[in-house]
Amino acid sequence: MTFRFLVLPLAPLFALSSNLWEELSDAAGLIIAALFILAGGLIGFVLRWLIGRWQADSVEKSARLKAEAMQAEVESIRKEAEVSARAEVVRAREEFESSIASRRADQEQAEARLAAREKTLDDKAMRLDAREAILKAKAEEAEKATAEAMRLKAESENRLQQLAKMTHAEARREILQRANAALREDAESMSRRIQEAAKEQGENIARTIVADAIGRCAVSHLSEATVSTVAVPGAEMKGRIVGRDGRNVRTFEAATGVTLLLDDAPDSVVLSAFDPVRREIARRALEALVADGRIHPSAIEDAVRAAREEVSALRAKAAEAAAVEAGVAGLSGDILDLMGALKYRTSFSQNVLRHSVEVALLTGTMAAELGLDAAKGRRIGFLHDIGKALTSEKKGAHAALGAEFLKLHGEDVQVCEAVAAHHGEAATNGGIYGILCSAADAISSARPGARQETLSDYVQRLEDFEQIARKHEGVVSVMAVQAGRDLRIVVDPEKMQDLEAAALARDICREISSTRKFPGQIRVTVIRETRCIEYAR
Repeated sequence: MTFRFLVLPLAPLFALSSNLWEELSDAAGLIIAALFILAGGLIGFVLRWLIGRWQADSVEKSARLKAEAMQAEVESIRKEAEVSARAEVVRAREEFESSIASRRADQEQAEARLAAREKTLDDKAMRLDAREAILKAKAEEAEKATAEAMRLKAESENRLQQLAKMTHAEARREILQRANAALREDAESMSRRIQEAAKEQGENIARTIVADAIGRCAVSHLSEATVSTVAVPGAEMKGRIVGRDGRNVRTFEAATGVTLLLDDAPDSVVLSAFDPVRREIARRALEALVADGRIHPSAIEDAVRAAREEVSALRAKAAEAAAVEAGVAGLSGDILDLMGALKYRTSFSQNVLRHSVEVALLTGTMAAELGLDAAKGRRIGFLHDIGKALTSEKKGAHAALGAEFLKLHGEDVQVCEAVAAHHGEAATNGGIYGILCSAADAISSARPGARQETLSDYVQRLEDFEQIARKHEGVVSVMAVQAGRDLRIVVDPEKMQDLEAAALARDICREISSTRKFPGQIRVTVIRETRCIEYAR
């Protein structure tokens, strides 16, 4: 910018000097030109200094004006703040004085109320003192009246004792005995009504669930029996079975683990073995040998091997079919193989595998009616007797053996506990599923045609029931009807009241349940009747 101010005044000089350069060619011309240049530079410098001085003065004047304006503004703000502060102080002082006046008025009102209340309390205290004096006088009169009443009571008690010939303690004891007897009778009557109502309601619900489960189950009432005899054409075939010096019999028994009994009947051979699977293998092998006619140790071993393979295939097939029928899926191969062994196991002539299917359907149906998991109920019912396939190899109750086997093969804990508890041997486990499985097991076992029992066991059970009933006082006669499922007891009406008869029925039921084992349920009926007989002459 400085260069620009220096050059502008010299522009005409430069133009003039260029003309002079052209006109003058000597040294005098050069000197004159240099003087012109120097004069132009001095003039430019002076002009630049004057312009800068003028600009500085204008900036200083502008800054001074701004500072004066800002100072005026600050002074105005300060004055406004002072005015506002004074107004705020005045307002705060007015509010404080107003608050003090309000509190003073409240305090005066409170003091007035306290004075009025104090006066009221003084009045009440005076009235209470007067009432206390009146009550004291009445209490003295009441004490006198009480003493007189006690004297009259003692005199009346003495007169009553003289008239009734009974002391006060004896009379009180007699009244308490009568009151206790009346209360006991009322309590027994109420208990009986509650029990009858609860029993009726429970029986209706249980009857509906069980009837629906049985109706949906739709199983056959026929039971299969495991055959342990093999028919033979005659004595010659028995001789072949025995072999020279009994070698065929020894080979057959060693290969199958079954004992052959040849002397019971002329046209049959009896197979004796505790394991039903071994007995079935032996039966099939012996039938094949009898049909072929060629009986020797090598043929016996081949026949036993073929029968074992055939039975294994039939076991797996039967277990799979039963699981499908029962609606149970996801069982492992070991569990299915062991369930297949139940096809050849019977309990009181009832096939255990068919019984398992029936219990599975009943348990699942009852679980569904109660809003539980029907699939889990069917699984528990199907597997509840799996331990019976292990009783020939291990010692112990089949419920515990089955639960242990299922636990080792990854079954659910609740399933294992219910299987262990279905005969009451693990009463604390199993939950509601264990109870349902136990009920379904009893229904399947107790229905008509499901099981058979020996005559001696049946007669012994009836005798036990009659003996339990006869030992109670007041029992006249006992009759077991409906194949031992209904026990009717006739009592002496002179020795037993109605409530006592109801208590007797409960006691007998409780004793039968705790001391005897029986399929299904036993109904106990206590009969008490009074007959009035007169003769017209």
